[in-house]
Amino acid sequence: MSQYQIAVVVGSLRRDSFNRKLANAIVKLAPPEFSFKEAQIGDLPLYNQDDDASQADSVKRLKREIKTAHGLLFVTAEYNRSIPGVLKNAIDHASRPYGDSAWAGKPAGVLGVSVGAAGTSMAQQHLRNVLAYLDVPTLGQPEAFIHAKDGLFDEAGSIGQASKQFLQTWMDRYAAWVKQHAA
Repeated sequence: MSQYQIAVVVGSLRRDSFNRKLANAIVKLAPPEFSFKEAQIGDLPLYNQDDDASQADSVKRLKREIKTAHGLLFVTAEYNRSIPGVLKNAIDHASRPYGDSAWAGKPAGVLGVSVGAAGTSMAQQHLRNVLAYLDVPTLGQPEAFIHAKDGLFDEAGSIGQASKQFLQTWMDRYAAWVKQHAA
């Protein structure tokens, strides 16, 4: 395969989201054969199983974006020691109706940034549990629990030098993971 399309799912809707900044910055570290598109999740209705037979257009769009991707990149905040509700809502929508999950078999990477020293570790663990159930092979190492602090991003929004080497190693491993599973 010469091109790899990656769906990026950011678990935060905040305008100045650290996780959206991280997503935008880390994709710049990817090999040239990788392209990234953020899957919009802010316009999804709340999941209701009664709607499975007649899914909203925004849900159909999300499922198409996931199904056509070669891999997934989850960049999420941590709310109350778990994944944000908006992210769980998107996961539920794209996994339904039962037997028609868009997620199954898609190789994924998980990372996140927060102002807390644990840097989204609990949210990532909860997300990994959900993804395991949905048959999403998830990169295990290296883990990336990023602490938001001065110097994480430079003026242009790129990853600052202090974190660049670690995150380049993460991206290199993620790219190899996707290539291995997409083959």
